[in-house]
Amino acid sequence: MKNSNLRRFAISLATFALLAAVRCEAQNTTADVPPVIDVHVHAMDDIPFAAPMCPNTAKFTASDPATKEAPFGWVQENCTPKLYPSAKGQYMKDVIAEMERLNVTAVVFGEPEMVAKWKAAAPKRVIPGTEFSKGMGASASRVPLEELRKDFTDGGFKVMGEIGLQYEGLSPSDPSVDQYFALAEQLDIPVAIHMGTGGSGRANITMPKFRGSKGDPLLLEDLLARHPRLRVQVMHAGYPMIDNMLTLLQANSHVYVDVAGLIWSYPLKEVNRYIERLVEAGFEDRVMFGTDQLIWPKLMAYSISIVQNADYLTPEQKRDILYNNAARFLRLDGKKVD
Repeated sequence: MKNSNLRRFAISLATFALLAAVRCEAQNTTADVPPVIDVHVHAMDDIPFAAPMCPNTAKFTASDPATKEAPFGWVQENCTPKLYPSAKGQYMKDVIAEMERLNVTAVVFGEPEMVAKWKAAAPKRVIPGTEFSKGMGASASRVPLEELRKDFTDGGFKVMGEIGLQYEGLSPSDPSVDQYFALAEQLDIPVAIHMGTGGSGRANITMPKFRGSKGDPLLLEDLLARHPRLRVQVMHAGYPMIDNMLTLLQANSHVYVDVAGLIWSYPLKEVNRYIERLVEAGFEDRVMFGTDQLIWPKLMAYSISIVQNADYLTPEQKRDILYNNAARFLRLDGKKVD
């Protein structure tokens, strides 16, 4: 091909690329981005604090009770990438823009009024979820049972969660909350229960009722025995109690896990080791992607990259974790996505 023809070809190719980019930008997502389901997003109007964060921090810091202890125990370090919070008042807008860009549908948890605001802003992207408590830890109060029933029968809510009993020092099998799980079983609503990690190594400073032992996945056994048709999403995959998590999964085929929070809170080698154990033990069809999305809008893209770059997962396993397993658990319409 002559130089003049090569030049015209290059210009045509560049023009085509530009038009394709404009077209994709107009749709606010790229045509070749496969769908993702994030089963663990928090509905917030604005962020509670504005600190950058290094994902997959190398370690947690020790502290001395004789000094002023930071509420978060992540080591402050230089890193690439460093994730930054939204500008004031922009959090919901920024996260929804990321969901559009990344082709993400998300289960969004929170107070019903706030979740409804997110649903109104992104009706095709938000699956609404709410729990039976208001507040966390010592300040938690229960939602009246009939009010919660209306949320699910008339309000359009689809998932019961995030249920944070561990922050109250309670087992999920505690009889005091059994009526709520009975309701979920009756209405065939899946429940998403916080189990395992407290996040930053400072949970007992900011949440004095938190107990690591109440995150043991095997504490779900009595609950499941009483409610054998209950679909359970074990949030954070019960980290770090992998052996007990595998025991529960083996015994209960309708229990799934999400890797939210875990996927970016701990050293990357540790995260991959934990997910690999779940997959190699034969439970690849019950591992669901999640972020525990809060504060940092780019957290979603970063978390997706952890799964996409996992060399121990096949392409089919990555698709199952990022989409198919959650679609099955949530009983969404549509076929498996390869």
